[in-house]
Amino acid sequence: MIRAVAAALVFALVALACGGEPMAGGTTMQVRDSLPTVEDRGVSCLVSDSGVIRYKVVAEDWDIYEMTKPPRWTFIKGIFIEKFDTLMRSEWFVQSDTAYCYDQRLWEFRGRVVMRNIDGDHFRTEELFWDMDAHELYSTLFMRIETPERDICGYRFRSNEAMTEYVIFDAAGTFPMNDDAPADTLTQNP
Repeated sequence: MIRAVAAALVFALVALACGGEPMAGGTTMQVRDSLPTVEDRGVSCLVSDSGVIRYKVVAEDWDIYEMTKPPRWTFIKGIFIEKFDTLMRSEWFVQSDTAYCYDQRLWEFRGRVVMRNIDGDHFRTEELFWDMDAHELYSTLFMRIETPERDICGYRFRSNEAMTEYVIFDAAGTFPMNDDAPADTLTQNP
């Protein structure tokens, strides 16, 4: 009998404690695109096309936002992407402090961006865009290209996807001189 009364009393206290005003708490999330739909940590993956490995991607954090317009991937702590030919030889790589990919077509690399092409030329900038549909890379910021033969700097850069044919606007650079070349002369009109 005492147990039944004690159980009823506990049940009544619990019922009273749960009733009344709702408890204060966090607000319900209304904007669905403010959080990633997928969060991945410590990523190292190979991407294939028709069974042939084409890319290697390494990133510390990879967040996917599918509800944004356009959908985007973010790599806030940096990324390394390497592209391979059909024989698994490295064609080029790009590494940056931060990266974004919009609609799985347009890449934006930010921070310390370093790229190397198949010829071993190194490209350094703070901004690089890769348009996968147009198969080109471009930047509007300062770009430095270091090759065995020369160093070139400039602004407003555009290149093919392999970084083997490129144009730099507002360029300056250092080029080695051939010792056998005739010296430049300055002529004056009398």
